[in-house]
Amino acid sequence: MNITSFLIYCIIVTFTPGPANIEILYIVNNFGARKAMEYTYGATTAFSILLVISAILNTTLMTIVPKILVFMQIIGGIYMLYLAYKIYKNDTSKSIEKHSATFMSGFLMQFVNPKILMFTMTVIPMFITPYYQSSVILSISVITITIIGFLSFITWLLFGTIFKRFLNKYEKIINIIMALFLVYSAIMISGVFELI
Repeated sequence: MNITSFLIYCIIVTFTPGPANIEILYIVNNFGARKAMEYTYGATTAFSILLVISAILNTTLMTIVPKILVFMQIIGGIYMLYLAYKIYKNDTSKSIEKHSATFMSGFLMQFVNPKILMFTMTVIPMFITPYYQSSVILSISVITITIIGFLSFITWLLFGTIFKRFLNKYEKIINIIMALFLVYSAIMISGVFELI
């Protein structure tokens, strides 16, 4: 196994903008670091569960994933567009609902996040199981990948905390940029360009 390629792949996929990372930035800006941390714990827990499922069912998943990929892309794309709309329409002059800044919302989002679903369902079969079958190695891999994912969430949380004053000052512009990132992610993940 090429550990360098494995780590680079994990870092690039988890640290680049995606629905969970952008949502964490949004939450920290609107509700504070404590609520963002609660959401992060939920997202990390679901991320870990998805990795465990992948490790246990890796050969089965590799035959199932291509069959449900289109469905996952459509549902995930629609959800990402909904998040983009929610971020774009955010108005801090009105009372803001905190329902999206919970452990459960962070947890559930990972199960409709196509970026995370595809990553968790392919990383173990691509990088680990072709070389190792030991449950110890699989467990260490799941823990390592979970830590990398958690660190990416924390990085986005810290970024939001450090630059909160800037984010508040240019809130509408930042919200538009984050919404556009989500729209871009939704388009890329939906597979629309493959149809063209």
